[in-house]
Amino acid sequence: MVVGDFAEERDTMIVGAGPGGYVAAIRAAELGQKVTVIEKEYVGGVCLNVGCIPSKALISAGHRLQEVKDSKIFGIKNIQEPVLDFKTTQDWKDHQVVDRLTGGVKMLLKKHKVEIVEGEAYMHDNHTLRVMNGDHTGQTYKFKHLIIATGSRPVEIPGFKFNGRVVDSTGGLNLPEVPKELVVIGGGYIGSELAGAYANLGAHVTILEGTLQILPNFEKDMVKLVLKSFKDKGVTVVTNAMAKNSEQDDSGVTVTYEVDGKEESVRADYCMVTVGRRPNTDDMGLEYTDVKLTDRGLIEVDQQGRTAAQDIFAIGDIVAGPALAHKAFAEGKVAAGAISGKKTANDYVSVPAVCFTDPELATVGMTKAEAEKAGLKVTVSKFPFAGNGRAISLNSMEGFFRLVSTKDEGTIVGAQIAGPGASDLISELSVAVNGSLNVEDLALTIHPHPTLGEVVQEAADVAMGYPTHI
Repeated sequence: MVVGDFAEERDTMIVGAGPGGYVAAIRAAELGQKVTVIEKEYVGGVCLNVGCIPSKALISAGHRLQEVKDSKIFGIKNIQEPVLDFKTTQDWKDHQVVDRLTGGVKMLLKKHKVEIVEGEAYMHDNHTLRVMNGDHTGQTYKFKHLIIATGSRPVEIPGFKFNGRVVDSTGGLNLPEVPKELVVIGGGYIGSELAGAYANLGAHVTILEGTLQILPNFEKDMVKLVLKSFKDKGVTVVTNAMAKNSEQDDSGVTVTYEVDGKEESVRADYCMVTVGRRPNTDDMGLEYTDVKLTDRGLIEVDQQGRTAAQDIFAIGDIVAGPALAHKAFAEGKVAAGAISGKKTANDYVSVPAVCFTDPELATVGMTKAEAEKAGLKVTVSKFPFAGNGRAISLNSMEGFFRLVSTKDEGTIVGAQIAGPGASDLISELSVAVNGSLNVEDLALTIHPHPTLGEVVQEAADVAMGYPTHI
């Protein structure tokens, strides 16, 4: 503790006001705790400010533009060529979408009487931290309980320092114009989503992926549909490509990469690097506590999010598991409950994952290969969107719904969706997987017609051996 510095005492403190942190704060306050949140940059974290939400806004804008261009099939003709005012698009994204949501979070925190302290937290011991401000002043706090929810940041690779025309995903979301040429290094969730968004907005995009397949967390037949869509949009996808370096000038950036032992280069207006994220657990003094870290910098926790320091919890991107906002939401509620003496636990069977490409991809639970590797005998039931009335009326017939269930009891252990509305449809399957429902439960649940959700009931019928529309 700094000499002469009076330590203020707090009950529950939370470091980070992203999806995990602000949800934990609200739940803790609802359970009667007096809560203080420390945030160094912006309430809402990466997700609301420079991640999930603004990226979906750009994706939606790209879809609107393409809908105007491709409406002749519906009999809508003689439309003037649409003109994109990208500054207006960015203003809408920033002020009508991001500001609205972050303002809503601030209002909720205020409603629950959560104190917000601006600054950066540094640990002194298991019950003390100091918050430093930008002007080098600070305040020391002693706490009874602490939840660390500091999130993650983009990985920077050699030869691609983030500045100028080489940007991370945050910079990619805030480009001043739609580039004529854009290079995206990394074909995972973020890279593929933003590549599709900018392609829809009019850019020619080149994706350089270091492995043999973009979107490696999804099955090949799902990714095949995205690759077809990328081809239709003119997106160039280069796999097994190792990015080497970049050289920029006033008008653009040249990216050099190696593929199959041969060095190649591509010229672009901007290069966006999206090769992964790393946990924000360094340089915050955790070494002065009993908190234990893995080799990857993740914090070790139990089922309630409790660390090796009894009164310190950790949630979100800084603990094991997928770095997804909805996982952080759940973990925040569990940690807040544990501090309040509730018998909470992160006992979910699996976490759904969604990628907002064209078409959308979603998965929950196990794939067929994963189930068989786990020693399960499973049945795979598939239904195409081409057989769904709503998909046909939307002119969105690409893709399929797949159900993975055990052969003996028909217990649902996984599902994969590639097609329209996949991001919304996966929730029903998350309930099914986490609740250990069986195919009969889905087959006997009446789904409204005509809706995309009927594919779930149809696949369940297939699993039971009584298919109707296939």
